[in-house]
Amino acid sequence: MSEKITGAEGLIKSLIAEGVDLVFGYPGGAIIPVYDKLYSYTDQLKHILVRHEQGATHAAQGYARVTGRPGVVIVTSGPAATNVITGLSDALMDSTPLVVITGQVASSFLGSDAFQETDVVGITQPITKWAYQIRRAEDIPWAVARAFYIANSGRPGPVVLDIAKDAQTGMLEWTHKKCEYIRSYIPYPKINDKDLQTVADLINAAERPMLISGHGVMISGAEKELVALAEKADIPVTSTLLGLSTVPSAHPLYKGMLGMHGNIGPNVNTNRCDLLVAVGMRFDDRVTGDTSKYAKQAKIVHIDIDSSEFDKNIKTTATIHGDAREVLSRLLPLVKEAKHTEWLKTFDEMAEVERKKVVEREVFPKEGLMTMGEVVNKVSTATGDNAVLVTDVGQNQMFSSRYFRFTQPKSILTSGGLGTMGFGLPASIGAKMGAPERTVCFFTGDGGLQMTIQELGTILEYGTAVKIILLNNNFLGNVRQWQELFFGSRFSQTPLINPDFVAIANAYGIAAENVETRDQLDDAIARMLKHDGAYLLNVNIDPTDMIFPMTPAGAAVDDIMLTPTEKFAL
Repeated sequence: MSEKITGAEGLIKSLIAEGVDLVFGYPGGAIIPVYDKLYSYTDQLKHILVRHEQGATHAAQGYARVTGRPGVVIVTSGPAATNVITGLSDALMDSTPLVVITGQVASSFLGSDAFQETDVVGITQPITKWAYQIRRAEDIPWAVARAFYIANSGRPGPVVLDIAKDAQTGMLEWTHKKCEYIRSYIPYPKINDKDLQTVADLINAAERPMLISGHGVMISGAEKELVALAEKADIPVTSTLLGLSTVPSAHPLYKGMLGMHGNIGPNVNTNRCDLLVAVGMRFDDRVTGDTSKYAKQAKIVHIDIDSSEFDKNIKTTATIHGDAREVLSRLLPLVKEAKHTEWLKTFDEMAEVERKKVVEREVFPKEGLMTMGEVVNKVSTATGDNAVLVTDVGQNQMFSSRYFRFTQPKSILTSGGLGTMGFGLPASIGAKMGAPERTVCFFTGDGGLQMTIQELGTILEYGTAVKIILLNNNFLGNVRQWQELFFGSRFSQTPLINPDFVAIANAYGIAAENVETRDQLDDAIARMLKHDGAYLLNVNIDPTDMIFPMTPAGAAVDDIMLTPTEKFAL
């Protein structure tokens, strides 16, 4: 039975009907009717008041990535709508489901350059799965249902609903019907049996197979199926940055991360394997390096729910278009048991070289200032390798991705495709709100933290118990590394004069301390993890610390630097 209510109330009720219980946002003039109605629904729909609209999108991303449910954002028009652009673009590149609701001037003012009017749909169409302007109250339930279906089906991504103010104040007969079908939109394609058999035959014939686990494995919840396939056929598994935690770090078949700062074994053996099976990844340039020199000796299989990724960057031998979990489940019975003992040994041999040449230096330094690697390793150990890792972007991202370890899925949140500095702090807030039972450790640099540092106010208001590890080298460290290696050590605009981060944290009611020397580190980590609320460790890091191994941009994946002057050689 329908009821007559305002469009604003219809929006709130539609969100609740879609199972939403938490939204991130910031009020303003063109969205006031929605916030007025929200006042009466606080027992059903909790609103998190962020300190900047960009922070709302990143917090919603963090929530979505740990829960698997769409993150929801509500903001006003004009500058608020333009402030969500970075988060929308980040979510599209990293396949994160978001529903972002923006206020808009009344429909009679559209096109008149009214106060805080912006062409939200025009701006956001290229960076969303769907962007739609609502001008009538009666269209709100339909649009909301459609938005959630699009955002969270197939390859997930962000959706924008731009709601005119008169649509919010107008009346409608409210009913809610979930959207389960859109003509010409096929989010879950029917898997071709012939394709499955072709790929199974390739796996069964391979002598040196390698699996790449991408973010799509995590999105589809295919972690168990991937491990089962690897174990049955004795295939080494590597991961992309966003595929981390899909396989436990300690699993004997897990051989590490691919990419510019990935592990030596996976990168070198990319150009030695005879079969490369990529699941839920897009062959990003940070993974492939020079595509003309990428896995030319191998047959390449690509499994993905988005067929537009096939042959986009790397030419394939075979593809399977479908959801990763369903594909792997159906592939498993077709694959024969096998052993690849000698092939697996090659990964272990290169891991030993990496341990001696890189890990010992980065994680277990015997003297000098602290390194990022040793801090990450100690925090991971202190959490029992069970925490959710959130990173910002830069050296802190690469060090923490390399040396943080994982025992369960959905345990990493990082900005992969867009590389958004400032992502980490609000994302860690959303992650903790989405998984309050888990420890959330957020690693950041002094540059990235200051991009969204105002979100410490959100932690103050809601008491979000995020553990913040600031790897402070008084530099924009990643750019500094490139300047030293490739631009003659001309450190143009990368040194930072930083504030007293502990004093700032304390001003926001957050416990904090400086860690200036190595002998202070263990006790400081223990205090941070024991503390009930949010905590910030400002750790003094060697400003010359650099992240290796490194495949220079544009080089082949097996062209690997171990130090500024030494390359990997067999």
